[in-house]
Amino acid sequence: MSRTEDIDALAQALGRALAERRLTVTTAESCTGGLIAAAITSVPGSSAWFHQAVVTYANEAKCELAGVPADTLHAHGAVSRATVRAMAEGVLERFGADVAIAVSGVAGPGGGSEDKPVGTVWVAVARTGHGCDARHHLFPGDRAEVRRRTVVAALRATLSVVAERAAREP
Repeated sequence: MSRTEDIDALAQALGRALAERRLTVTTAESCTGGLIAAAITSVPGSSAWFHQAVVTYANEAKCELAGVPADTLHAHGAVSRATVRAMAEGVLERFGADVAIAVSGVAGPGGGSEDKPVGTVWVAVARTGHGCDARHHLFPGDRAEVRRRTVVAALRATLSVVAERAAREP
C-alpha cells in the first residue's frame, strides 16, 4: 500500500465508521495546515459527517478559533498535551461536532528545541461525553514525512475513538 493509499484508506474507513454511527467530526490543525481535513473531505459523501475545520497555525488563531486559553499557551507552549487538548475540546464545543481532532507539532526543518525536537507532535481526539485523549509522537523524516505521519496518526486515533464508542454502546 502506498503512502497516499494509506491515508486514503484510513479516511474512507473513518468516513464509513462515522456515517454508520451518524457522528460528525471536525478538526483543529496546526503543523498539518489542513491536510487532515483534506484527507477527510477527499471521501465522497463526507459532507454528511464533516462540517468544518480550522487551521490554527499561529498562537493567536489557537486562542481565537479553537478557544485555547492564552495562559495554557504561555505555560505549556503550542506543542504540548495541554494545548492540543484545549484545541480539540474547543472546536468540539464551538462547532457542535461529536468528535474533534487536533494536532500541533514541530514539522521542521527548523523550530525544534532540546525539549521539543523536530518531529515532536501531539495528536488529540475529543468526543462528546467521553473526554479527550492526547498522544505524543516523535516522527522521523523531513517536513513532508512528519506531516504525513501526523495525518496517519490522527486518522488512526480518530478511527479508534469512533470504534471504541461503538463498542461501549448497547
